[in-house]
Amino acid sequence: MSEWQEIAGGVTAPRGYKAAGIAAGLKPSGAADLALILSDVEAIAAGVFTMSQVTAACVDYCRQQLLSSQSARAILCNAGQANASTGKQGWLDALETAMMLGQALNISSKSVLLASTGVIGQRMKMDAFKAGIPKLVESLSETGSDAAAKAIVTTDLVTKSIALETTIHDRPVRIGGISKGSGMIHPNMATMLAFVTCDAAVSPGLWQEMLSRAADKSFNAITVDGDTSTNDSLIALANGQSRTPAITAMTAEAKKLEAMLTAVCQHLAKAIARDGEGATCLIEVQVSGAANEKAAVQIAKTIAGSSLVKSAIFGRDPNWGRIAAAAGRAGVPFEQSDLRIQMGDFLLMEKGQPLEFDRKAASAYLKQTAEASSLPKDFVATNNSNDLTVDRNTVKTQRVDNPVIIEVCVGNGTGVGKAWGCDLSYDYVKINAEYTT
Repeated sequence: MSEWQEIAGGVTAPRGYKAAGIAAGLKPSGAADLALILSDVEAIAAGVFTMSQVTAACVDYCRQQLLSSQSARAILCNAGQANASTGKQGWLDALETAMMLGQALNISSKSVLLASTGVIGQRMKMDAFKAGIPKLVESLSETGSDAAAKAIVTTDLVTKSIALETTIHDRPVRIGGISKGSGMIHPNMATMLAFVTCDAAVSPGLWQEMLSRAADKSFNAITVDGDTSTNDSLIALANGQSRTPAITAMTAEAKKLEAMLTAVCQHLAKAIARDGEGATCLIEVQVSGAANEKAAVQIAKTIAGSSLVKSAIFGRDPNWGRIAAAAGRAGVPFEQSDLRIQMGDFLLMEKGQPLEFDRKAASAYLKQTAEASSLPKDFVATNNSNDLTVDRNTVKTQRVDNPVIIEVCVGNGTGVGKAWGCDLSYDYVKINAEYTT
């Protein structure tokens, strides 16, 4: 049995959290666009952010806040405008939004962390923002995770949410998360936002270390199109409301908590990859036999990010030569005579030699896998003035348990690693060609 179980509730599943999501008028479509996650008490805060040299005001703000104080109570997120490359005024807008929320909640603005997503170069609509804050606070609920998950999406076709529960010191401990992301996705964070809540008590330094390692095994191991953005943020709060003893060192309890945190992040990351713009299926690349984990992950990322591999999967073409070529250019030394490639149940190459296989059956495997993880039929997306929105009467999430599996072995080393991506379809070009027009 697993050390944890999936439960309902998203970011409000852990004790001591509320959330909300409303339509404040930031998106041209009129869809939900302002989200809030609030801890009842001050929580330990950690963050991982974009590696881009061009960063949004919210990223700069969060980095500054977390350097001065490793705690927070609220995460405020807007969708519609990225507030990136907006100069001094964009920074002032970010400060003002934190101050407005702090006043509305009667907490210090220094306890507010910020996130934004939308078109780069556009300031937030401050009049709409100001009017929306009171409504947002009024909408806070212990069941508000789904509303918050809706309010942070942009070109996403589905919301992404998960919550897990385990037992530590005979008490239940929960971690919940929501995320958004669909395009401009690549390792080192990528046009994605993810917010994680936890009710365990963890020391600040250890919580940051746990989150960084979890990010490396999840959000930094996915790719859709090879692009990294300006706003990427992973923020995690731990408020101690489970009333379990504080975790201050890498004990067995700490390892158990980190494993569950990693599982939450991996679920959200795979959901992002599966929801890649125009994608029809999730791809999981498993690499073994490398000299170490870092080398294995590098090969896996290269294969998952290959446009040629992604295009072949979209065409349901078991073209293993593209997989071999991507592995070979990953920058990791290995003997090609050791190369082994398998797709699903189909062994395509062994000891560097091509094998006979049933090409029609392999193609059918790709088709069947894509169909099994397809979007619900009642999802109809329309590109509406810079904002791809979906009519959702009920919250639905994407399946991430049935990916196309590509297994690659490069030798006899102990290094293993995984990466996730999606296929590359005609619709990806259409969506991004019309993004601001």
